[in-house]
Amino acid sequence: MRIVFATDLSDANKAAMESRTCLECLDNIGVTEVHLITVVPDNVSSGLPGMDVATDAHKALGAQREVFEEAGFDVETHVARGTPHRRINGLAERVHADMIVVGSRGESPLRNRLIGGTVRNVARTAVKPLLVERIEKTEEGHAVKKEHLFQDALYATDFSENADRAFDFFPELTGATERAYLLHVRGREQQRGDLTEEEARDRLEAMATELRDRMGIDVETNVRTGGVLDEILAEERRVGATTTLVGARGTSRLRRLLLGDTAESVVAQGNNNVLLVPPGSATPR
Repeated sequence: MRIVFATDLSDANKAAMESRTCLECLDNIGVTEVHLITVVPDNVSSGLPGMDVATDAHKALGAQREVFEEAGFDVETHVARGTPHRRINGLAERVHADMIVVGSRGESPLRNRLIGGTVRNVARTAVKPLLVERIEKTEEGHAVKKEHLFQDALYATDFSENADRAFDFFPELTGATERAYLLHVRGREQQRGDLTEEEARDRLEAMATELRDRMGIDVETNVRTGGVLDEILAEERRVGATTTLVGARGTSRLRRLLLGDTAESVVAQGNNNVLLVPPGSATPR
């Protein structure tokens, strides 16, 4: 498996890379090749004395490259100039990446510097699964908020085609996921009218049986009632999930991807790592 790891060369991103348990999780799902990318904005001049940002970025990437190489991954580094989400997604498509990984500082990645708007824009335009890895500030600096990235996975579904596509990605986490929690929320945001609570529980249990058979893991199911986002976040806390798996809804080819309100809110307001599977994502090799 091949991933693109986007970094702004900050201490926060360095903390995400140096987490041994996170590196082990990537290894456990079969990641062998890492493409490290950082993007230099167009409005930063490289012609002024002391402002050779591309050279400085290459040097900084070299140190981060060593972290992955020491963990046994094959690594290539890329310094691009331009709009971050376009360069990140462009690289992911060019190298046929199976996943994009970005680090997010704080509870709202929509508010921080590089990874803020970039996360939303990558998600809205990506055809590759996107892993948002939460990073928090500590007394010593920064650390990942939830280690063991895929160990306890919460999957939220409205039984739509987009949610089904995210469910189909589950087997790619074999080797790293030990427990899965399947959740359906019956609330104002999802007035489908064609599923009773009992029918929803039956569908979740059928999916749980499939995961148990295919992955050999423990699986629990739950149906909650209330506001969709609130109930997803409450379930994250209840089960102690390390990553929340959700699907995003697509629109036209011209727009490529428009995040659904729920998916975007989980990324923006949640405290968990988020694995977002877009409509255009291909099955990893």
